[in-house]
This record gives sequence, structure tokens and C-alpha cells, in this order.
Amino acid sequence: MVHPAPVITFDGPSGCGKGTMAQRVAQELQWHLLDSGSLYRTVAWALDHHHRSENELEGLGEFIVDLDIQFKFNSINEMRLLCEGIDITSEIRTEACGLKASKVAAIPLVRAALLKRQHQFRQLPGLVADGRDMGSVVFPDALIKFYLTASPEERVKRRYNQLKEKGISASLQEIQDELKERDYRDQHREISPLKITAEMIEIDTTSLSIEEVFKQIMQAIKGKLQGLKVSL
Repeated sequence: MVHPAPVITFDGPSGCGKGTMAQRVAQELQWHLLDSGSLYRTVAWALDHHHRSENELEGLGEFIVDLDIQFKFNSINEMRLLCEGIDITSEIRTEACGLKASKVAAIPLVRAALLKRQHQFRQLPGLVADGRDMGSVVFPDALIKFYLTASPEERVKRRYNQLKEKGISASLQEIQDELKERDYRDQHREISPLKITAEMIEIDTTSLSIEEVFKQIMQAIKGKLQGLKVSL
């Protein structure tokens, strides 16, 4: 019997630090990484690129399945995301694209089309998956599941600073409004809503540094892997 590759999941709302932690853990373990949010952002970008509305459901599933999406490292070892040969790594990180991605993610057809693609990332030696339904829906048999959270004020501040560092102008009020709208949509959508389940390890990152959060997470992971005699 062939056992599937182990999976570590990170769920939580935008701005809680799950993307940063997923990348750090994947690098530490030398496992594969899945940023599921980037897939939904890519679909949002592709719809705009092809002048399609997310409300045009006819053929939407086929459109998504046929998209050429690739994750590649550039010459300085940075992960880049390409869609149909176009590097969209920066374009999909705008607030507008994120807001549309949240709307797209609430469409059952979209989630079904992307589910198989997400499962394909599960390869040995293991996968670290970041998203809003990774542990609850996409990988329910994950080895260990984390749910990261932070106060709304801290999440707004982090997002503002992130955009500022990238040279993208934004107002705190706009970011606050968009995060509030996105949270409501993610938590109340009918399919795969954002939620914490009983087996998830919840970490409030509001007053913790990146290193403090990473240390907590790695302690939990090492304990789990050593208990299962999985090599680090």
C-alpha cells in the first residue's frame, strides 16, 4: 500500500501570518509548498485578462482547468507565478485582485476546478499548504493543522506596511473595509467557509514576533514527526 505524502496545513484569515509561516516551514523541512490563495488570485487575474466576469458560469470550470499555471524559481531563487507564460507574481498581490479572488473563491464551480490541482501538489517528501480551507476541506487527513489569527487592527497594520514596502499606495481605512468584507465573505460562503476545527492548533500572532511564532510551530511539528518516526 502506497501511503500519501504527509501534509502540514495553515488556515486563517488574511494578515495573520500564515503565508510567511508556511514558507518558513517548507524551507526548514525542504518540503513542497502550496499557496492556495495564489491560485484563486490567478483565476481572478485570468478572468480580468480575458475580459470575463466571474458571474458567467457557463464554461467557467473548463476555463480554469485549461489555464497554464506554473510556479518557477528565478535566477535569484525567488518563487514566481506564471499564468499563460506571463509573470503575474506582483499583479496578483494588489488589493483589487485579492478582493476579486475572495469573490471567485465563493463560487462552487471554481473550488471544484481547483481542488484537483491542489491535490496534485501533494508529493514526497511532504507538503506545506497555506489557505482558508486547507485543513478543513482540501487535506482533512493532514499530519498537523494550524490556525493562525490576529486582531483586526494588527492585520490591517501588517497589510498596510506590506503594501507600503512594495511601493503600493493604500489607505488604512480602505484596507480595513476590504479585510472586513473579505472576512465576512470567507466565513459565510456556503462552500468551504473559513473555520477552525477541533484538531487545529490555534495561535494568536497579534503580539508575537515572526521568530516566536515560528518557534512554537516548529516545536509542535518536530514533536509530531518524531512521534511518527518521520525524518526531519
